Amino acid sequence: MSTVKQSTGWVGWIGFAAIILILNGAINIVQAVVALIGSNTYYVATRGGLFLFDITGWGWWNIIIGVLLVLTGIALFRGATWSRVVAIILVCLSALGQLFLVPAQPWWSIIVIGIDILVIYAITAHGREMA
Repeated sequence: MSTVKQSTGWVGWIGFAAIILILNGAINIVQAVVALIGSNTYYVATRGGLFLFDITGWGWWNIIIGVLLVLTGIALFRGATWSRVVAIILVCLSALGQLFLVPAQPWWSIIVIGIDILVIYAITAHGREMA
Protein backbone atom coordinates (compact mmCIF):
# COMPACT_ATOMS: atom_id res chain seq x y z
CA MET A 1 0.00 0.00 0.00
CA SER A 2 1.24 3.41 -0.85
CA THR A 3 0.71 6.32 1.46
CA VAL A 4 -0.25 9.03 -0.98
CA LYS A 5 -1.37 12.13 0.81
CA GLN A 6 -4.39 13.61 -0.89
CA SER A 7 -4.97 17.31 -0.83
CA THR A 8 -8.19 18.61 0.64
CA GLY A 9 -10.50 21.33 -0.57
CA TRP A 10 -8.53 23.79 1.53
CA VAL A 11 -5.80 23.82 -1.11
CA GLY A 12 -8.06 26.24 -2.97
CA TRP A 13 -7.03 28.86 -0.43
CA ILE A 14 -3.56 28.80 -1.95
CA GLY A 15 -5.07 29.50 -5.35
CA PHE A 16 -6.99 32.36 -3.76
CA ALA A 17 -3.78 33.69 -2.23
CA ALA A 18 -1.96 33.46 -5.58
CA ILE A 19 -4.73 35.32 -7.42
CA ILE A 20 -4.85 38.02 -4.75
CA LEU A 21 -1.06 38.39 -4.88
CA ILE A 22 -1.20 38.91 -8.63
CA LEU A 23 -4.12 41.36 -8.39
CA ASN A 24 -2.58 43.24 -5.49
CA GLY A 25 0.68 43.50 -7.40
CA ALA A 26 -1.07 44.76 -10.52
CA ILE A 27 -3.02 47.35 -8.54
CA ASN A 28 0.18 48.48 -6.81
CA ILE A 29 1.83 48.91 -10.21
CA VAL A 30 -1.10 50.97 -11.52
CA GLN A 31 -1.11 53.14 -8.39
CA ALA A 32 2.62 53.62 -8.72
CA VAL A 33 2.43 54.64 -12.37
CA VAL A 34 -0.31 57.15 -11.54
CA ALA A 35 1.79 58.48 -8.65
CA LEU A 36 4.84 58.86 -10.89
CA ILE A 37 3.06 60.40 -13.88
CA GLY A 38 0.65 62.77 -12.18
CA SER A 39 1.30 62.88 -8.49
CA ASN A 40 -1.02 65.81 -7.84
CA THR A 41 -3.95 64.45 -9.82
CA TYR A 42 -4.67 61.30 -7.82
CA TYR A 43 -3.14 61.42 -4.36
CA VAL A 44 -3.78 63.90 -1.62
CA ALA A 45 -0.40 65.26 -0.68
CA THR A 46 0.48 67.98 1.75
CA ARG A 47 3.77 69.86 1.66
CA GLY A 48 5.16 67.63 -1.10
CA GLY A 49 4.93 64.36 0.76
CA LEU A 50 2.76 61.40 1.55
CA PHE A 51 3.44 60.45 5.16
CA LEU A 52 7.15 59.47 5.24
CA PHE A 53 7.89 59.30 1.50
CA ASP A 54 7.52 61.88 -1.20
CA ILE A 55 5.12 60.85 -3.98
CA THR A 56 7.88 59.76 -6.35
CA GLY A 57 9.58 57.58 -3.72
CA TRP A 58 6.25 56.05 -2.77
CA GLY A 59 5.53 55.34 -6.44
CA TRP A 60 8.84 53.53 -6.94
CA TRP A 61 8.25 51.54 -3.73
CA ASN A 62 4.87 50.39 -5.09
CA ILE A 63 6.34 49.43 -8.46
CA ILE A 64 8.98 47.25 -6.80
CA ILE A 65 6.51 45.60 -4.41
CA GLY A 66 3.93 45.22 -7.20
CA VAL A 67 6.29 43.42 -9.55
CA LEU A 68 7.54 41.17 -6.76
CA LEU A 69 3.96 40.35 -5.73
CA VAL A 70 3.00 39.39 -9.30
CA LEU A 71 6.07 37.19 -9.74
CA THR A 72 5.57 35.53 -6.34
CA GLY A 73 1.87 34.93 -7.08
CA ILE A 74 2.81 33.16 -10.32
CA ALA A 75 5.40 31.06 -8.46
CA LEU A 76 2.81 30.22 -5.80
CA PHE A 77 0.47 28.98 -8.52
CA ARG A 78 3.23 26.73 -9.80
CA GLY A 79 3.74 25.28 -6.32
CA ALA A 80 7.21 26.62 -5.57
CA THR A 81 7.97 26.04 -1.91
CA TRP A 82 10.06 29.22 -1.55
CA SER A 83 7.14 31.31 -2.79
CA ARG A 84 5.17 30.73 0.43
CA VAL A 85 7.82 32.39 2.58
CA VAL A 86 8.47 35.19 0.09
CA ALA A 87 4.71 35.77 -0.31
CA ILE A 88 4.22 36.23 3.42
CA ILE A 89 7.12 38.68 3.60
CA LEU A 90 5.87 40.67 0.60
CA VAL A 91 2.28 40.75 1.82
CA CYS A 92 3.49 42.09 5.17
CA LEU A 93 5.46 44.78 3.32
CA SER A 94 2.42 45.54 1.19
CA ALA A 95 0.26 45.97 4.29
CA LEU A 96 2.87 48.25 5.85
CA GLY A 97 3.00 50.24 2.62
CA GLN A 98 -0.76 50.69 2.77
CA LEU A 99 -0.37 52.32 6.17
CA PHE A 100 1.37 55.20 4.39
CA LEU A 101 -1.71 55.62 2.20
CA VAL A 102 -4.19 55.83 5.11
CA PRO A 103 -4.17 59.66 5.25
CA ALA A 104 -5.03 59.89 1.55
CA GLN A 105 -7.33 56.86 1.10
CA PRO A 106 -8.39 55.32 4.41
CA TRP A 107 -11.05 52.92 3.10
CA TRP A 108 -8.87 51.53 0.34
CA SER A 109 -6.01 50.99 2.76
CA ILE A 110 -8.17 49.18 5.29
CA ILE A 111 -9.62 46.90 2.60
CA VAL A 112 -6.18 46.01 1.21
CA ILE A 113 -4.77 45.37 4.68
CA GLY A 114 -7.72 43.07 5.43
CA ILE A 115 -7.18 41.13 2.20
CA ASP A 116 -3.46 40.91 2.98
CA ILE A 117 -4.36 39.31 6.32
CA LEU A 118 -6.53 36.75 4.49
CA VAL A 119 -3.62 35.91 2.19
CA ILE A 120 -1.31 35.42 5.17
CA TYR A 121 -3.91 33.10 6.71
CA ALA A 122 -4.33 31.11 3.50
CA ILE A 123 -0.60 30.57 3.06
CA THR A 124 0.23 29.81 6.68
CA ALA A 125 -2.76 27.60 7.44
CA HIS A 126 -2.96 25.67 4.18
CA GLY A 127 0.33 26.21 2.37
CA ARG A 128 1.77 22.81 3.22
CA GLU A 129 -0.93 21.09 1.19
CA MET A 130 0.62 22.50 -1.99
CA ALA A 131 3.94 20.74 -1.44
